[in-house]
Amino acid sequence: MLGTGQRESRGVKRGFIVDVEASEYAVREAVELAERMSGVTIDDVWASYGAGGLVSDVANVEVELGGHQVEPSDIDQLMLAGRSAIDRGGKVILHAHPALYTIDGAEGVQQPIGLHADRLGVDIHVIAADPAPLRNVDYVIRTAHLGVKAIVASPVAAALACLSADERDLGVALVELGAGVSNVSLHAGGMLVGLRSIPLGARDITDDIAAAFGLERRDAERLKCFYGSAMTSPRDNNEMIDANQIGADKGAEPVRITRAQLMTVIRHRVEELTNEVDKALKSLGFTGPIGRPVVLTGGGAELKNIADYMQGVLGRTVRIGRPRTLAGLPDAHSGTAFATLVGLAALANSQKGDIRDLALGTITQKKQAKGLVGRFINAMKGGY
Repeated sequence: MLGTGQRESRGVKRGFIVDVEASEYAVREAVELAERMSGVTIDDVWASYGAGGLVSDVANVEVELGGHQVEPSDIDQLMLAGRSAIDRGGKVILHAHPALYTIDGAEGVQQPIGLHADRLGVDIHVIAADPAPLRNVDYVIRTAHLGVKAIVASPVAAALACLSADERDLGVALVELGAGVSNVSLHAGGMLVGLRSIPLGARDITDDIAAAFGLERRDAERLKCFYGSAMTSPRDNNEMIDANQIGADKGAEPVRITRAQLMTVIRHRVEELTNEVDKALKSLGFTGPIGRPVVLTGGGAELKNIADYMQGVLGRTVRIGRPRTLAGLPDAHSGTAFATLVGLAALANSQKGDIRDLALGTITQKKQAKGLVGRFINAMKGGY
């Protein structure tokens, strides 16, 4: 990691661009800071997208081989056949990942090259999004005189940064607690297999505090970060907190509130958010064994004791997902709020395994997902 830049997100509401000029200015400032630190001019970027409208599906493709050994050209033919298996439905394909292969009906094959087969198949996992919001993200970045290499679904990047290979293979739910949107994604078989977006986030807690006590957002954020918690304590009634009210004259006496009052406001929103997460998990079919874990990441996961609170409500193991360490990454950028950025860096470095460009042509047919992954997702959606 040669350099980093951080600026307050502006012109964005619930993950959608609502003010192009403000958003462009924030992008420019962050990029300039990274350029100064690294001494490198940035021409192209990888961006993430986490607003509502993301959908996930699996398409199954199969080709006849006639019994010869599988060669790389056969894999290329199979990927091209994916054009007719991906239904765009008016959306833009962000990701189209070949997952598990099948050889003459034998499922779960990870590397088919060299094997003899009459039929070769593959499950292609597709993540798509509404086109207009994506165009706005692309437009803001290009207006800042930067090229866009790729726009990545944030759950994909965050999962790569903070989930272990075993978790992604055996089954885990990832909850990204963003500023205005929280994404709940289900991962199994090494890939993302289900998505839900919740229009609530950490900024709602900040706004609740600001509204309840008449504070500026900056002071409300400070109270949340330094004194806030998802769990209450009897000692909260005895601890007093000073804060400056909106419009107060310079040198005026600060307003004094008890930590218990602050906890009441925070807890109300955390309860609502946790209930929405629980509904999303159930709608994804995440109702199986109690041991299947939930991982929290995103800036909202920095709230003290939130994992303990959600574990009690959800009735399953909940841990905080911190991004893996990258050489040169500052400690200030190693928290859960930067999980998606770390994942983007990893994806940009690898640049493999994605055939989304194949989905840009005319799509005419969608096949029923029938492979191992397809049946797994159907089972998840139907519950256990």
